[in-house]
Amino acid sequence: MHAFIPLLVLIVNVGAVPTPFDEDVNVTTFAPPCNITACQLPNCLCSSTSIPGNIPVNNTPQFVLLTFDDAITIGNINYYREAMKNRLNPNNCTISATFFISHEYTDYSLVHELHSNGHDISLHSITHEPLTTYWKDATIDTLNREFADQKLLVSKFANIPTADLKGIRMPFLQMAGNNQFEMLKANNFVYDLSWTTRQYIKPGLWPYTMEYLSIQECLIPPCPTNSYSNVWVIPMINWEDMSGTVCSMVDACVHIPNTSDELLDWMKREFNKQYTGNRAPLGFYVHAAWFVAVADEIRFDAYKKFLNYLGTLKDVFIVSGSQVIEWVKNPKTVAQMTAAPITCHKTNPLNCNPKACRLIKEGIIDRWMTSCATECPHSYPWLGNPLGDK
Repeated sequence: MHAFIPLLVLIVNVGAVPTPFDEDVNVTTFAPPCNITACQLPNCLCSSTSIPGNIPVNNTPQFVLLTFDDAITIGNINYYREAMKNRLNPNNCTISATFFISHEYTDYSLVHELHSNGHDISLHSITHEPLTTYWKDATIDTLNREFADQKLLVSKFANIPTADLKGIRMPFLQMAGNNQFEMLKANNFVYDLSWTTRQYIKPGLWPYTMEYLSIQECLIPPCPTNSYSNVWVIPMINWEDMSGTVCSMVDACVHIPNTSDELLDWMKREFNKQYTGNRAPLGFYVHAAWFVAVADEIRFDAYKKFLNYLGTLKDVFIVSGSQVIEWVKNPKTVAQMTAAPITCHKTNPLNCNPKACRLIKEGIIDRWMTSCATECPHSYPWLGNPLGDK
């Protein structure tokens, strides 16, 4: 049995579907409806269920996004190591996952390891404040302190270039409207992976840019209404549990099978909604704590079996958020993706000497933090003090 830190999971309200951008805004601030003639790849793509590049569906790669939220710790790293070990995509490149990390309790030497192995390290805020109203009402300044400063924090303590920290996910998937996307744009983030959809499950909604008004419904308002160039949205396409209830995170699905093989069948069912549809990217969004929520770890067993199954399909690629965006910018058929010569995603040699530091958080609370920094910070890095130098 693996140790773990309990993590909070949002279960999305399943009432009536709100209209898009269900918030009190001045309509004159709305981005215009999409101009398909003006909005062209690689830097602009209208929100749509159409396959980018007009590639025929049977020649379109099916992308699968494996993501994990919250702290990276010695209690969950072995799940990630075991699940990802020795797995290759059809182009013989190693698979990649995306980790949306929150700061508290994170071991940054392990974050460095994941990045060195070619996974996306993305941001989930410094504080992971549990009150959703904090995120709903967050100002641009608050979001800068939570995410822009976290980029500096992760870069320093995990020894990762800031340019490699490309995506964010809002805590509890609580959107912050235009302020959220103003922050993304101002700080050169590439993509957001927080915005849920149940209207566009089949056919699924493909990633798109925010120059023009999105067709995506707003399930957890406020959602953005203004125009933001070069900022991508990867829609979180909902799953459905065995009762038909939608769930944005897989570990928020309540009515699910309780045996490994039945869980596998359910995972295949949800996968096939995209695979037999328009092949919009399928997200398997989860927290590691879900794997140990039952005594015999049948969920982790089913998860590995699901990855084994995906590995038998020659047009399915398990990739990171940034890799999906790169493909959408320059769409290629399955044959083109697997034709020699192949350029695989970047991996890096380990360059971290882990250092454990006992620190004071906000003047009173002891915190241990392991990082790649050569010296311990003056205090525990936190909001308004991301480098711990105050």
